[in-house]
Formats: sequence, C-alpha cells, structure tokens
Amino acid sequence: MRASDAERERIAELLREAVAEGRLEMDEFEQRLDTAYKARTHGELEPLVQDLPAPGSAVARVGSSAPAPARGSAANWPARVGGAATSKGAFAFWGGFNRKGRWTVARKFTAFAMWGGGEIDLREANFEDRQIVIRCVTIMGGVHVTAPPELNVEVRGIGIMGGFGEGSNEEGEPAPDAPHVVVTGFALMGGVGVDRKRTKAERRRLKEAEQAELAARERNRLEGPEDGGRKELG
Repeated sequence: MRASDAERERIAELLREAVAEGRLEMDEFEQRLDTAYKARTHGELEPLVQDLPAPGSAVARVGSSAPAPARGSAANWPARVGGAATSKGAFAFWGGFNRKGRWTVARKFTAFAMWGGGEIDLREANFEDRQIVIRCVTIMGGVHVTAPPELNVEVRGIGIMGGFGEGSNEEGEPAPDAPHVVVTGFALMGGVGVDRKRTKAERRRLKEAEQAELAARERNRLEGPEDGGRKELG
C-alpha cells in the first residue's frame, strides 16, 4: 500500500512523542524521522514505530484516521494512574517541603505551610486516582504547585489578604484521559500559586526534535522522491 502525506505525518508525530518521553535517543530519532519522510509504502513506515507503545497494531497506526497522540507529558496517562499513594500530605513550619520527581499523589492530599513554604511538582508524578484533590492551607507562607500543560487542573482556592490563583501557562491543551486535579484551600496573608509548564529536559527534547524534523524535511525537499517523481497508474 502506498503511504500518504498524512500517514507519514502521523508516524513523525509518534516519533516526536517518543523522543520527548526519552524513549528514543536524538540520533535514532533523526534517522527514523528522515526515513519516515522518504517512505513510499506502509511497509517502510511500520517498522519505524513497531517498538513504540501506542494503541493498536503498527498497520492500524499507519492507516488510522485517529489524531496523533498529544506530545510531552500527556503521553501514556492511563499508565500513570493507580497504585498506592507515596504521600498524602506535607507540612512546613518555619521551614519548607517539596514533593517532586517520581512520586504518587494521594487522591486527597493536604499541604500546610505557616511561616514557611512548599513545592508540589506534578510533572513527573503518578496519581492514586483519576480524581485528585490537593488542599493547600497557608498562613503567612506559600505553596507553589507546578503541573504539566496537559494535566486537567482546576483552581478553587480563596486568598485572604493574600493570593490564591494561577500563574504562568505554557502552551498545551488538557488531555481527555489525564487525571482531573482540583487545587483548593485558602491562603491567609500568604499565597498559593499554580503554574502549568514543562520540565527543562522536556522542553529541550521537544526543541531538538523540532530542529531535527525541520532538517529532515529540508533534506527530503532537496533530494526529492526516490522514485524520481513518477506516479503509479491506476
């Protein structure tokens, strides 16, 4: 079966997702991407993604009309939901706390900070349930919550002589299969802030992937189709 431009683009998106997750090294990504844009048949495209996790078979991925998966942190959300919580709360008094890296958020997580501060980083976290409530209480202190752009986050807190709200929002859309996280509570003469942004490593991988893709497109444009532009007759 001859491959279409749309099918080549879907394979390229799967490869971009894989390098953003760290499943492919940059040199391997560049090699596969270059091959994808030069591919003329499904048989050439299928091996490029057969070892990458995605729903359905390789043939279904090539020919499917379903949209390509979201990039970056949105990937593989179902695998990040479930399991026992590794932390159900955090406390800071004249000090600080942090929850970051690989950890599992309890379905009900409570953070308290008085004359101190804390950081809750959800970008690499797993979740005990699809519905998560993070309750933050600060008194003359602060709590900073960082979430990936693709996570569904709702902010409901109240600030009294302080602030409780959203900060910077990096480009990205919440994924339909991502957990729903409600950040609630109150801040008295303090603050709770929620930022949506990717990790530095993820931004770097995505930037390198975009640069590699542009280079592959340019090489493909300069070299032209391998068949010399001949078209098959029906």
